[in-house]
Amino acid sequence: MSLGHRRAWSAVLLAGVLVLAGCTAAPEPPPAPVVPPPPVGGGPPAPGSDGLPRQAFGAFLGSDSSGVEAIGGFEQFLGRPTTVGHTYLPGETWEGIEGPEQILGPWSRWKAEHPGDLFVLNVPMAAPNEAEVGDAEVAELLRRGAAGEYDRHYAELARRLVDRGLQDAVLLPGWEMNGDTYTHRCEPDPEAWKQYYRRVVDVLRAQPGQRFRFDFTPSRGVDAISWPQCYPGDDVVDIIGMDTYDQPPGASWEEYVGQQDGLGDQARFAAEHGKPVSFPEWGLFRYGDNAQYVRDLHAWMASQDTVYSTLTDYCPHGVYRCTQNPQAADAVRELFGTTR
Repeated sequence: MSLGHRRAWSAVLLAGVLVLAGCTAAPEPPPAPVVPPPPVGGGPPAPGSDGLPRQAFGAFLGSDSSGVEAIGGFEQFLGRPTTVGHTYLPGETWEGIEGPEQILGPWSRWKAEHPGDLFVLNVPMAAPNEAEVGDAEVAELLRRGAAGEYDRHYAELARRLVDRGLQDAVLLPGWEMNGDTYTHRCEPDPEAWKQYYRRVVDVLRAQPGQRFRFDFTPSRGVDAISWPQCYPGDDVVDIIGMDTYDQPPGASWEEYVGQQDGLGDQARFAAEHGKPVSFPEWGLFRYGDNAQYVRDLHAWMASQDTVYSTLTDYCPHGVYRCTQNPQAADAVRELFGTTR
C-alpha cells in the first residue's frame, strides 16, 4: 500500500482511537502440490501439516470495532462466510503496540464466536511508525530493540493476547520491512533488524499459553532493500507472506511473478525453507478496475501452499465498500464466493 494511503488510513484509525478513548514443499523436486480453495459456501479450510488451515480468506475492513462490525456485510456481498479476521496495532505510540482494548477487545469477542477462524495481527516494531524518521535514527532504534530496550512492550502485548483468547494469532512483526514507508524498515541496518525481529519473537513466545505463528511479510518486488537480506531465520518464521497490489514495480502479471523479489521468488524461497505462504494484503491500485488481476492472483494462490489471504477493502484497493471497481467485485464474488 502506498505511503499516502497508509498515512491517510492511519490518521482515520488514530481519530477513531481518540474518540473511543473519550467514550510446505520439499527443498528438492517434486514441487508442492496445488491446494484447492475451500468448498463453496464456507466451512473450515483443510489444514496443512503445520495445523494451520489452507486458503483461508478474509478482508481488512477496519482496525477496531468497525472492522468487526463490517464482516457481516462483506460476507453477504461475498455469498459465504469468511475465515480470517485481520487488523493492525496502531504504531503512533508504544502503548498502542502493547495492544489497546479498543483494538483487541472487539477482535477477542469475534474470535470467541469464530474459534476456528484465523486472527491475523500486524505488529509495528517502532513508534512512531510512520513519521519519516531518518536512516541514522532508524538504525539506532533497531540496535536498541535488538539489545532488549523494548522487550516490555512485546511482553505486555503477549500477555494481553493470551488473556483475551487470541493466543493462536498469526502475528506480522515489522511487515513490509523492505520498503521505506515505516520506521521499522530494515535497510538502515539489516543485521540489527534481524536480531530485533528475533528478540520480538522470543519475547512473545515466552508468554505461557501462547501458540502464536509468525508471518514474515515483505512487499512484492525490490524496494529499498532486497527482502531476503532481512530474513531473520527459519526458527522464528512460520509463514512467508507477501503484500501485493496491482501497481509497480511491474505492469503485468508476468512481471509480478518473474521480477526480482516477486511472487515467483516468494514461492521458491518458501519452498527452500519449508514454509507455507500467505498474502496478508492484496488489492487493486494503479491499473484501475482490473478483474484479470483478481483472476490471476486467485489462480496463483490456489497453486501455492497458501495459508490465507486478506483483501484490503477500501478505495482504491477494495471491491465491497469501494464502488469504483465493479468488474473486479464480480470476479471476487465469482472466485472467492459462492458463484464459482
